[in-house]
Amino acid sequence: MNPMNPRQPGMRAAWATTLTALICAVALSLPLRADAAPLTEGSAMPTLSLNDQHDKPAAVSSQTRWVIFTSEKPVSDMVSAVLAAEPAGVAERMRLVYVADISGMPALVTRMFALPKLRELPFPIALVREGAHLAQVADIPRVKGAATVLRLDNGRVAQVATVRLADELRTLLGLPAKPTTL
Repeated sequence: MNPMNPRQPGMRAAWATTLTALICAVALSLPLRADAAPLTEGSAMPTLSLNDQHDKPAAVSSQTRWVIFTSEKPVSDMVSAVLAAEPAGVAERMRLVYVADISGMPALVTRMFALPKLRELPFPIALVREGAHLAQVADIPRVKGAATVLRLDNGRVAQVATVRLADELRTLLGLPAKPTTL
């Protein structure tokens, strides 16, 4: 009897079971929310219950004015450089919540390298670290190579923008231009 031949008696049921299990596994790996639709102007900002790099709660409230979302390291580095160049307390003053999706990073790399570096930054970063957190940010639009910036007004999205460059981010947030050096 050849176990690889589905025509042999008894093997059809085994193949059907295997195929059913495979289809179920693929279906379960799809996004957790079938109703996820990208946020647009006028949308209510979803509730985020994430922790920052210091393991403190980082939440978007009705008082939050800006949400910056990144899911790629080079983009995150650009956003961090812009915010780090500002005086201490920039996130609080601007009512800004910076959210970074680092869920794709291996746990060992996160613990040994990323978190220690992130803890040196003078502003909080809400971290999407686990698959369970992904559903919370599923509605935030993403563009490869860009940060998503949401301007909020009383918990509703007033503007959705994507920025690729530090100068674009400074302009959008109303921050002063970076001084040029000669």
